[in-house]
Amino acid sequence: MLDIRWIRENAQALDGALAKRGAEPQSQSLIELDEKRRSVVQGMQEMQSRRNAASKEIGAALTQKNAELADKLKAEVAEIKTSLPAAEEEERELTAALNDALSRIPNIPLDDVPVGKDEHDNVVTRVVGEKPRWNHAAKEHFEIGEALGYMDFERAAKLSGSRFTVLTGPLARLERALGQFMLDLHTGEHGYTEVSSPLMVRDEAMYGTGQLPKFAEDLFRTTDGRWLIPTAEVTLTNLVSGEILEQEKLPLRFTALTPSFRSEAGSAGRDTRGMLRQHQFWKCELVSITDAESALDEHERMTACAEEVLKRLGLHFRTMTLCTGDMGFSSRKTYDIEVWLPGQDAYREISSCSVCGDFQGRRMNARYRGKEDKATRFVHTLNGSGTAVGRCLIAVLENYLNEDGSVTIPDVLLPYMGGLKKIERAA
Repeated sequence: MLDIRWIRENAQALDGALAKRGAEPQSQSLIELDEKRRSVVQGMQEMQSRRNAASKEIGAALTQKNAELADKLKAEVAEIKTSLPAAEEEERELTAALNDALSRIPNIPLDDVPVGKDEHDNVVTRVVGEKPRWNHAAKEHFEIGEALGYMDFERAAKLSGSRFTVLTGPLARLERALGQFMLDLHTGEHGYTEVSSPLMVRDEAMYGTGQLPKFAEDLFRTTDGRWLIPTAEVTLTNLVSGEILEQEKLPLRFTALTPSFRSEAGSAGRDTRGMLRQHQFWKCELVSITDAESALDEHERMTACAEEVLKRLGLHFRTMTLCTGDMGFSSRKTYDIEVWLPGQDAYREISSCSVCGDFQGRRMNARYRGKEDKATRFVHTLNGSGTAVGRCLIAVLENYLNEDGSVTIPDVLLPYMGGLKKIERAA
């Protein structure tokens, strides 16, 4: 969430940033709403001040035996007491309206973010590795998985409907191996603390990371009012919600391997075949809580940690800097890591690493204080996939496909596969 005081002082900057994101200007309506709220607050303060003064004047009038003046003052105090509750209710309504309006405003892009409308305006930052060269034809992951006999979409549909998958045998183990490998890498070498956190959260947690109120239709809600997490970013970031942290203990780095749940409300007709866009999928999430000064360096570090997963797996990928029109709601700058999928003859996103400034910290009221500081500042937050397990499984299947239809296990996963070096067709 943006600070209304900053908006009042930087109205043109806000509207310019929103224009870069392809959004309409908002500063005037926000400032007008804030002015109205401030006017009501000022009126309340004046009424309270006058009530206190009149109460003292009543005592003086009674001392002077001026009953007429005392009665007049008493009537004035009574009128103020009658008017105050209505003013207080109006102030509450205006504050709620202002907070709701502010909560729907996206974050301000950093100055070095390329300006553009959509994914076609993203900029290639670096390319790692090379596309595989074979004598045999490439295949899409669902063709490979179904031919092997370990990927079943019909049974998944029988159980849960569309956009679900059942994996069995060595493919189920490969999925598990990928997640375990990612966790071991990030905790053992990259300094992240593993967290096992809830998969269902309250409204406040979703609000804190920016999923609510704007993106409710993209989420799944339980019958008792909780939300299934669309990413462990929600729980990992909200671990510090409402807290004041010591600056010398920052950054905090968390990781978790969890299922993620998304309604995919805005993706009708997209990626309907296979596992690319699912309602439920595993993801290894990375979250950092930092101070303002180290956030940008932490962003580069986090992206490198996610890239290392693909390097160890021997997968070709490119890292993109997202343009202003393609960035997420809470992000100030985002790197998308896109892995090469031979079956699609295309790059597809497998990780998205974002620095959010104090946008989420303000929503969560999460702050930090330096040793010599009396005042506190809002924490800066970062999040990224390290990486999406299902899409990594897809990439391994398509990049390690052999001519006979079998799939070779990448060397780095062999310790997790119980001696299996190759996935072959089920007998």
